[in-house]
Amino acid sequence: MHTVPTIGGGIRPRPQLRPVHYSVSGGRTLNFAVAVPRRDVASAVLMLSHGTARERVPLELEPQADGTLLLTATVPLRHRDQPEPAGRGPALSSGIWRLAVLITDLAGQTHRTKVTAAAAREVSDGPTLPSSPSPTSGAVFRPVRSVDGFALLKVRAPRPHAELTAFDLRWDRITVHGRLIGCARAEASGTAEAVVRRGNHKTVTAKPAWQGDRFSFDVPLDKMGGYRGTARTWDLYLRLGGARLKIARQLTDVRHPRQVYRTPFRIVVLDNGTLMRVHAHVTAAGALAVNCAEVIAPPQSTEEIA
Repeated sequence: MHTVPTIGGGIRPRPQLRPVHYSVSGGRTLNFAVAVPRRDVASAVLMLSHGTARERVPLELEPQADGTLLLTATVPLRHRDQPEPAGRGPALSSGIWRLAVLITDLAGQTHRTKVTAAAAREVSDGPTLPSSPSPTSGAVFRPVRSVDGFALLKVRAPRPHAELTAFDLRWDRITVHGRLIGCARAEASGTAEAVVRRGNHKTVTAKPAWQGDRFSFDVPLDKMGGYRGTARTWDLYLRLGGARLKIARQLTDVRHPRQVYRTPFRIVVLDNGTLMRVHAHVTAAGALAVNCAEVIAPPQSTEEIA
């Protein structure tokens, strides 16, 4: 009943290139490859733009057997607002970045081409996620596509959290090691808390040792007993002022953390003589939890017996 002319039908179409490969691996490494005819190409650059900001990534020229030229780049990405050491690769702020390829010929003329979205890949339910945060800063660099089919890069600043880096299972203690992500170094101080998951939500605390943005503390097992023969699960947090951050392993591409980070049960002997059956483990969501139950209560002192 009504017809609408094609929008932009009278505008001359701009050159476009579809990448052979476009991904971010390991949470922070940009991999890009696009094929062009092997003519008089002198140099090429991948340009990332967001508002008035511009970042240029040089492209390597790789001649192919079929007569084409492959333009490739593999560079680390950094978030502009995070205290990462300066190095090669673009420093990007949060937002949506557009991609374009600038090709300079032997005559010195530069031609700009847009980059369309790569062919859709099948999403498999494998052991790793298709995208993950940067292991150094916690920022997220994720390839996306626009509604009209062009390649984009979405950048998100790290969210504040307490990253679990390791925990030591010993016969007399459990030591937790972590790193503060998405917070200023001036905020690197606080208290560790263990909270009973169900029931009265009892809370016990421990004082971490800090080295910059990294912390470590011994789980206060001596305050987590009193439940003879009954196991209780405690969730571990880091309290910074009025905020409470769950201690968890988030800077990873592991799809099922609980199935991968498997830990044994351990009988721990405390200083007061208590024997506790302890299981420090990573939950399905990547959070650190401790399941413990008293096996043998602490012996009564002679004064208590009297």
